[in-house]
Amino acid sequence: TLSLHDALPISEAPKAPADVKAPPKDATKLPSGLAYKILQKGTGTEHPTATSRVVMNYTGWTKDGKMFDSSVMRGTPLAIGLNQVIPGWTQGVPLMVTGDKARLWIPAALAYGDKPARPGAPAGDLVFDVELISFR
Repeated sequence: TLSLHDALPISEAPKAPADVKAPPKDATKLPSGLAYKILQKGTGTEHPTATSRVVMNYTGWTKDGKMFDSSVMRGTPLAIGLNQVIPGWTQGVPLMVTGDKARLWIPAALAYGDKPARPGAPAGDLVFDVELISFR
């Protein structure tokens, strides 16, 4: 049987960003430790709230550049409530408008922690590229 990885050419796997280890100087840092940078400006004017239901594409990496999850690789955006995700997303995604593509540098305390309770969850600081497709 073929896995999802067999079905896609290697070139389509999102590459880890060059700044995966730490946010660059031009990233905005929040008091919580979250840092973010808008990579591509969207056309929306409204921001989701912490309880909005969002539709997003995302790819996540550990600080050593290992991709651990990607809706892009699955070919299906994630639809979820912002109150059902890690705190780093609950804080970071409302800073975006529809169509924005952003990079979030999320400290372990706002992700799954240094020793995740959830099986298979990545430990430590994480980096996500997220695209806000829509919300309600």
